[in-house]
Amino acid sequence: MHKTMRWYSRALAAIAITGGLLLSIPQTASAQRFRGRVVVVEPAPFFDPFFPYAYGYPYGPYYAAHNYGYVKLDTHHRHATVYIDGGYAAKTDKTKKFALRPGNYNIELRDSDGRTFFQERVAVMIGQTTKVDVPS
Repeated sequence: MHKTMRWYSRALAAIAITGGLLLSIPQTASAQRFRGRVVVVEPAPFFDPFFPYAYGYPYGPYYAAHNYGYVKLDTHHRHATVYIDGGYAAKTDKTKKFALRPGNYNIELRDSDGRTFFQERVAVMIGQTTKVDVPS
């Protein structure tokens, strides 16, 4: 019993030390802070053998629908990039539906040269999908 408890306490101490060391690593240039709104595309699944939930939190798959609204882009431009409030969001060939917090957003579509060919201000409401038709 004592050997098992001693082993668990050493393992817990090693995990705590490793976590403290990982938190003390300074941020790199790619992880600089962005001043503006945060764009959430979708939660990414990850595998953790010690955590039983697929997305890292114990909420059901419909939890995000109660806190976010969606913007769906209908466009035929395959290689355009989407910018929301001036920040890069995604490419149109990868995703066409975005989960955003409620509020007003400026959505821009830019071509491969960085020129804006479509711009619109949309209002996002909780639990609803705002459809944006982009002329071709």
